[in-house]
Amino acid sequence: MAEADIGLIGLAVMGQNLVLNMNDHGYKVAVFNRTTSKVDDFLDGPAKGTEVVGAHSLEEFFGKLKRPRKVMFMVKAGKPVDALIEECLPFMEEGDVIIDGGNSHFPDSERRYKMLQEKGIHYVGAGVSGGEEGARHGPSIMPGGSPDGWPLIKEIFQSIAAKSDDGEPCCDWVGDGGAGHYVKMVHNGIEYGDMQLICEAYQLLRDVAGVNTEELHDIFSAWNKTELDSYLIEISADIFTKKDEDGKPLVDKILDVAGQKGTGKWTGINALELGMPVTLIGEAVFARCLSSLKEERVEAETLYPKKRPAFSGDRAAFIEDVRLTLYAAKIISYTQGFVLMRAAADEYKWDLNYGNIALMWRGGCIIRSKFLGDIKKAYEENPNLKSLLFNDFFKKEISKCEESWRRVVAKSAEFAIPTPTLSTALAFFDGYTTARLPANLLQAQRDYFGAHTYERVDQPRGKSFHTNWTGRGGDVSSSTYNV
Repeated sequence: MAEADIGLIGLAVMGQNLVLNMNDHGYKVAVFNRTTSKVDDFLDGPAKGTEVVGAHSLEEFFGKLKRPRKVMFMVKAGKPVDALIEECLPFMEEGDVIIDGGNSHFPDSERRYKMLQEKGIHYVGAGVSGGEEGARHGPSIMPGGSPDGWPLIKEIFQSIAAKSDDGEPCCDWVGDGGAGHYVKMVHNGIEYGDMQLICEAYQLLRDVAGVNTEELHDIFSAWNKTELDSYLIEISADIFTKKDEDGKPLVDKILDVAGQKGTGKWTGINALELGMPVTLIGEAVFARCLSSLKEERVEAETLYPKKRPAFSGDRAAFIEDVRLTLYAAKIISYTQGFVLMRAAADEYKWDLNYGNIALMWRGGCIIRSKFLGDIKKAYEENPNLKSLLFNDFFKKEISKCEESWRRVVAKSAEFAIPTPTLSTALAFFDGYTTARLPANLLQAQRDYFGAHTYERVDQPRGKSFHTNWTGRGGDVSSSTYNV
């Protein structure tokens, strides 16, 4: 009997918690898992006493769904999604909706959207952020794909999503095709950046100012009451309080090798494809790669021992400088992320609402922070804002931080502390705010060895010139193209 409002396939922790969240909001959910024992375990465990109904085959599962049938996938990205679509298609009909809630790569979502559109089935690629807790109590959801499919699931998704401080759901339509998973990809890239920035601030406090773990908890707790108010600062403060069985800080016992699942890398690759200088996320990804070379780093340190001077000066002032540096670099990271989304919107013909995206990230997700309200306001004031650095509020904030930022980056070099994201943020800021860069010499070099031509400052843009630099070359220039 068709009784369920929506179905979900994939009962790992995220899938289970989303089902319980939907049930809490009054929706009847049917569930299926390839390993059918997980269905029984779920119904006899976390879902016991709820309205959730289980199925032991796809045929039984689809028979329990009201038309048009809405099916959410919470399975591993890549081939498993394609395989599951093929398995489900015989049981589906025109007007049904498939919602892919995993971390799918946006070109895959674009392809699936077009393929299913030909069959009359709506595909929605919905990025879901917030981890296990968010899925259970209110995640940030970024849906894109078939605009005709969105009205069929909008009420459910906006009901279960996190809410901003003013009660708005952290879920709204992003755009056609792969737009939803694209925005989730950029969210994850920014998450990589935020985490690495915090780690660099932590190392500066620990290795330059000699701040101990208890002090770190107090400092991060205090920072969480400032412009840095965010989920990641909050949990970092909490991490510093956790003791191991011997009573010593657990964080000091954790191996300094970082894992990654690929979404940060995808962001960096896409930025290169679009020619956008998203340097901070790139450095955050490379920092994780560098951390994985643990054995080589241990050996290399014996060859190049650090000669760090003793810290002198005002410790409290340095701590405040680090806070302002972290804030400034965070502004740059989001500046780059939103510039990348603008370039993607132009390239892929999406109509992205940047204020709404900032709103969707205000609650539920890993990068949720007070700061995103300022970004939302900036794009509400000017939807065509070139970058956050052209907004009056962020201009004032950067100006407030700039001296501290320069002092900290200089201090990190003096003390041999690697700060790839804090430093590249400053380099980007200086480059972006410099009217004349040395790329004129670079173009001269390219023209010298490859006849790649150049433009002139005293001629209209787009007009190309070539010089016979040695007197031995000819007047024929290379074809002009940009990668």
